[in-house]
Amino acid sequence: MIRLLLAEDQGMMRGALALLLGLEEDIEIVAQVGDGDEIVPRALETKPDVALLDIELPGRSGLDAAADLRARMPGCQVLILTTFGRPGYLRRAMEAGASGFLVKDGPVEELAAAIRRVLAGERVIDPALAAAALSAGPNPLTQRERDVLAAAVDGATVADIAAKVHLSPATVRNYLSAAIGKTRTRNRMEAVRAARQNGWL
Repeated sequence: MIRLLLAEDQGMMRGALALLLGLEEDIEIVAQVGDGDEIVPRALETKPDVALLDIELPGRSGLDAAADLRARMPGCQVLILTTFGRPGYLRRAMEAGASGFLVKDGPVEELAAAIRRVLAGERVIDPALAAAALSAGPNPLTQRERDVLAAAVDGATVADIAAKVHLSPATVRNYLSAAIGKTRTRNRMEAVRAARQNGWL
């Protein structure tokens, strides 16, 4: 049996995935979580063979949890399943050690096959997304620029952002300016939007 941990924040989607995958003769759902902070503790407790993770979760993102999971449980394969097929997300998932990346609009049989394939040591990536990621190139933003943009998401002031990321307001302005230039946008909110659309945040 393939022991599977399922992380999805939408209860109906999580229930449907658990039900459909549970019908497969060789897959057993050993844990279901709706919050990114629960992924690693539940995985350490239930010892899954494969963790099927959404990206955008309350608490930690699936990408952050994937990196931690690979470090703490190297035998557990990570498969990202997301609504958002963004090239930057794919690149970040691979950097975090994920073995696969699929978007949610595929058939459940394909998902079950992907779970078996990553457990067998294969890489499984949505082909259209792989092509888009190659043409999009790497994330141009530094970690600090990403931190500052992430803190600016809710329209926070420079002073608010500075307090949140523990930098001076002048340094925050410099990072925001660099991020706006790199995303070829006119202001920080457009830069946030562009960075999100590309999966850089």
